[in-house]
Amino acid sequence: MQSQKLYKLLGPDGMLYLSDRRGLLGGHRGGRGYGRMDCRAALRAIAKGGYVRHRVFFADEATAIAAGYRPCAVCLPDRYALWKIACAEADVPRLVRSRARRQPALDIYRNLLTAASC
Repeated sequence: MQSQKLYKLLGPDGMLYLSDRRGLLGGHRGGRGYGRMDCRAALRAIAKGGYVRHRVFFADEATAIAAGYRPCAVCLPDRYALWKIACAEADVPRLVRSRARRQPALDIYRNLLTAASC
C-alpha cells in the first residue's frame, strides 16, 4: 500500500496543518508576505539558501490574508498596490510584522480586493 504525500500548510489561525493538497501560494514567516510559487524574488532568495527555513505555504489567498500576510510586491504588483492603499488608509507601516498592528490594514485590504473583483 502506497502512503499519500502530505503537505504542511499554514491555516487562517497561523497554525500549521497537514493537507493532501499542495499549497497554491508560498510565503515567508519573517517578512509575513505571500506570493506565487514561481515568484522570481522568492526563487532568488531560495537559491541563496537563507529563505527555505522560514517558508510557509497557503491553500489560497484568503487563508494567507486571514493568517496576517501581505501580498508580494514582485509577483503580485496589483495586489501590493491595493495593500499600500490599505496601509495608508489605516495609517499602518507597509512592512510592519505584527499581526495585531497590521489587522486594520488587512481588513481594508480584504474589502478593496472584494471591490476590485466585482
